[in-house]
Order: sequence, then C-alpha cells, then structure tokens
Amino acid sequence: MTLSVDMLLSDTGAIARRLSGFEVRPQQILMASAVERAFEERQRLFVEAGTGVGKSFAYLIPAIRRIVERGERVVVATNTISLQEQLIEKDIPLLNAVIPEEFSSVLVKGRGNYVSLRRLKLASEREGRLFAHDEDRNDLRRVEQWAYHTTDGSLATLPQLPRSEVWDQVQSDAHNCMGRRCPTFDKCFYQAARRRMENGQLLITNHALFFADLAMRARAGATGGVLPNYHHVILDEAHEIEDVAAENFGIRLSESGVRHLLRTLYQTSTGRGYLSAMRSDDSAETAIEDAIRCIRDCESAADRQFDALWRWHEEYAESSGRMRNKDAVRDHLSAPMLQLAATLRMLRDRIANEADQFELNSYAARAEGHATGARDLLAQALAGCVYWVEIGKKRRGGERPNMTLVCAAVDVGPILREHLFAQDKGVVLTSATLATSHGDFRHAAIRLGCDDPQTLELGSPFDYARLVTLIIDRTMPEPNHPDYEDELAGRVLSHIRETDGGAFVLFTSFRTLNAAAERIADRLVDDGFPLHIQGIGVPRNTLLERFRTDERSVLFGVASFWQGVDVRGRALRNVIITRLPFEVPDRPIVQARHELIESRGGKPFSEDSLPRAVLRFKQGFGRLVRSSTDEGRVVVLDPRIITKRYGRMFLDALPDGIVAQVVG
Repeated sequence: MTLSVDMLLSDTGAIARRLSGFEVRPQQILMASAVERAFEERQRLFVEAGTGVGKSFAYLIPAIRRIVERGERVVVATNTISLQEQLIEKDIPLLNAVIPEEFSSVLVKGRGNYVSLRRLKLASEREGRLFAHDEDRNDLRRVEQWAYHTTDGSLATLPQLPRSEVWDQVQSDAHNCMGRRCPTFDKCFYQAARRRMENGQLLITNHALFFADLAMRARAGATGGVLPNYHHVILDEAHEIEDVAAENFGIRLSESGVRHLLRTLYQTSTGRGYLSAMRSDDSAETAIEDAIRCIRDCESAADRQFDALWRWHEEYAESSGRMRNKDAVRDHLSAPMLQLAATLRMLRDRIANEADQFELNSYAARAEGHATGARDLLAQALAGCVYWVEIGKKRRGGERPNMTLVCAAVDVGPILREHLFAQDKGVVLTSATLATSHGDFRHAAIRLGCDDPQTLELGSPFDYARLVTLIIDRTMPEPNHPDYEDELAGRVLSHIRETDGGAFVLFTSFRTLNAAAERIADRLVDDGFPLHIQGIGVPRNTLLERFRTDERSVLFGVASFWQGVDVRGRALRNVIITRLPFEVPDRPIVQARHELIESRGGKPFSEDSLPRAVLRFKQGFGRLVRSSTDEGRVVVLDPRIITKRYGRMFLDALPDGIVAQVVG
C-alpha cells in the first residue's frame, strides 16, 4: 500500500478518525509535501512552521513513507527532551496505529545514560573502599533497587539522580566495556538499546548526540560515529543547532572534571577510591603505589594549572574571559596526566582480574583525554576556534572558584557544509523561527553553511490579530538610562496587576532580573501572586510545573524561558518582554563571530546581532499562543522597537495582522 500524505491528513483520513478534535491544516499538508520532495530529490529544505501547523506529523509521515516504501533510515534530532518525549510517546505511536505497514522507532541516547549491571555489582562488592560518605552509599542502594527492576536501565527512569561519584562507578562506558565476554552481556541495557538502534528505522535523538556523532565522523570518517548510517535527517528546533554544533566541534576542560577523575581513582584524605578497592596480588602493589604517586602529582599539577588560569584571568583577561593568545598560561597538566595514563595501563597489564583490566583501561583513556584537552586548549591547536575561561562556583574550602577552559568553533558553516549538507541525504531543518523577516532565510543559511536551500515559510493557522494584544511602552527609558531599573520594575509590576498574574516576565540577563526581583518581589507576594524566579536553584521544569498550578502565578526568566516552553490555556495570558534580546556583545563567541564578519568586510550588527535578536524576539513572542484558544497580551518595555530604524525588523517579523498599541 502506498502512503498518501493528503489522505492521512484529510478530514476523513485515518488520523482524523483516531484523533479527537483533529483539524485539517493546509500549512501542514504543504509542509509534508515539501518534505517528501526533499527526501526524493535529496534536497536541503528549511521550513519555518508557525505554532499550530503540526510540523511533527508533517515531517514524520514523509519519513515513515520512505521507511516503509524504500527501506530507508531517517534520523530526527530535537533540542529539547520534551519534544523527544512527545514524538516517541505520543505522535509516533498514533501514526503506528493508523499506518498499516510496520516500522520501528527508537529513542537514541548517549551511552552514559545507561547503567552497567556488571559495574554496579562490582561497585556494590567494593563500596566500603570506594565511597567515603554515607550519602554515596545510600545513593548506591537506590541505584541497586532500581536497576534490578527497571526495563529501561537509563537515567530517565531512575527516580532520584545519584551523586556523580556513584553514577561514575556504575554507568556504561565504551572504554571498559567487555563486550560478549561480559557476564551480564545478555542483560546489558546499553547493548539492548544499541541493537534496537542498529535495527531501528526511525531514530529519535537530541542535537547534542547528533552533532557529537557528526564531529566523530568528521575526524574518523563515515564509520567513526555513534549513529548507524542513515539516508535522511530532520533537525527540529533548528534555530538552536549553530550553538550546539559550535560546542561539539570544540573542546572543554573543567577543573571539576579533572578533580572528579582523580578523586574517583584515589582520595588522598580518606584512602578510598578505585585503586584502594581493586583486587590485586603482591606483584601489582608497586604499580598501584606508582599510580597513587601519579595521582598526587596530578593533583599538584591541577592546583598549579587552575591557580595559574585564575591569576591570568584576574590580571590579564577581558571581562568575558577570552584568551586571545596561545600559551598565555603554561601547561602544567598534560605531562603528569599522560604519565598517569601510562602508569594505569602498566598496572592493567600486571593484574589478572579481567574486570579491573577494563576499568583501568577506561580511567587511562579519560586521563589521556584530559591531557590532550589541556595541551590543545592552552596551545590553541584547533584552528577556527575562539578560546576562553569560564568562572564557576567557588570551590569548597578554596579561595577561588572552579575554572573551565573552553573553545568553540567560530564559524560552523564550512564544517556543516562539508559533513552535513554536501552528503547525499535529504536534510530538513524546521523551527518556528528560521526566517528573520517574511521569506528571508539568508541568515540561517549563511551561518549554517547551506548554499541555496529550498525554503518554505508557513504562517500559523491561529488568528493572532484576534488572540493577541501587542502593547509597546514608548515612555519607558532606554536600557542605558540611569533610572532604567527602577522604571522597569514599576512597569512590570503594573502590567502583572493588570492581568492579575498569569505572566511570564522575560529578561535578557540575570543582573536585570535580580534587580527587578529585589524591587518588586515583596510587593508581588503581598498581592498574593505566587512568584517563581529562575536562577535560585529550582530546576526549570519544576518552575514551570509550579507556574501552571496557579492562574495568578508570575515567572521571572531569562534565556531558556524565551523558547521551548509550552504553557497552554489561561495559566499564561501575559508575556512581558523587558528588553530587545540582543546578545551580550562581549561573549567570546559573539566577539569572534563579529571579528570574522569585519575581516570579510561585513557589518556585524546588521549581519549578525540584529538577525539573531529578531529570531529570539519571535521566540519570546511565541510563548503566549500555543493553541487556538489561547489569548492574552504581549508587552514590550523597550522603546527602541519604535524609536530606532532597526525596530521595524522586529515588528515585521511578527505574524500577520498584529497591530501594536503604543503607550505614550
């Protein structure tokens, strides 16, 4: 039987008969037809699909058609877990029920998400010598209780996430995998997941794993990736992929990661750790002592390395932490880390216990990874990257914070052009925000290295002119005004009161968010508004759930709440955009991108800053209406949207029919 997109998505089709309230959407059928054509002709297709188009069905049905009619494999990568869950738990099962042909779908996760039963048993046998704290041993008990009953074996089903020291000892790891020689191979959760992936036809994963796979393929060839070979790829939430790709084509060396490895191997203060717990005979004792000496050397080297980075940061770094010159800080770490790796491998060869041999192999590989990371980052060995130092939380008992050294690809375009868009595959990118103005996809195409893609812009089927009131406060001072924070707080409070809560207040920085909270939080609470503030230690999903439980709730949020958040109904009826969302100009990756544009004779503001701000503004605006019955107001407290010439681009990017009410 040939699958017909038009029939499946019609008002008399199988989906309409199965799904209560299904409505025919011409935009959905147009998108599905374009995706079919992209697969058939191996095109590169960019689709902006407004809220309510139903883009997941519009790309899933053509994907399933290629699978059942051509025997091809399709990868779908999303940025958020919530969308992956929607696809795998809701959309795909429905399509599986209405499409008579059989096809298999698999949620693909990274290996570190799965528990290893062999390693769990090993950790349980040695817990007294592995773990110094009761909290660790209690976490191990919880993992044991879960592991022997779960059918999934992944962190997603673990009721309470364990401390990193515990999960590190029990997670599946490529470097210590015994393969078919493992006594728990037939029960291995990761191996079962891998078999499902290798036999799967529709693979659902996240952007991070997809671009990590692409980076491995770029370094090692077609066989070097995690994913099996595939014929087509769909990148949903595609407005996020540039940053994810830039990170995966770079390197990160964190002080906490280095110290975690050393602490896992041996804790100098307690004498516990893997080297204390491993089984060995007298012939290996000298090698164990050598390894412990190497660990102490690495601890001293880590002190010198990260202290030196801190001193450099305090004395020479720009406010962003950018490191412009190679060898600005001496490399103290790579040599002792390489020595540790060599010593662990020497120890591996001197012991008889096979399980310990595999464990030592993994630890040696990780030590070697830290060594090469330190060497390449300090020498700035990766061309086309920008390098910087990140400052973390203050170390326990230390006088300075944790340090992280990072590099990221400045321009992912050439990499993606070669390793994604030049391949003989259908590649579909879709999002609610890809075009900076109606029909203009140039910014996304240039930044991602896709030459002359097919493009399709589909507006939302929702009547925004009826559902949304746009209010612009012309009298609000500009952000550089000395009274800005006082004025902003007062107007935020006023607009929250006007809708009796139900408000998202979107900020562009934690500094401004905290300043507003300091001024009006008490008054909001006194008025009976449940107030939820990002950045005070409450997880994002928990904040959202709390927000949804009371229609008078107010949420103060920054970057992650501008996008990927779905609150339907009366719970959200007021979105307050405090400031046009231009990127912080001194972020290292932003600086480097602008310098690259200038070196080519371009204009960073018009070519990069403005288009990115417009796309983020569209994301923020889109939080309000998530269904045909949602309605409310969007308030813009930045007068530049009407006083500056470039402000017209923000207004032109909004859905048709929106007319602003200008205050003042």
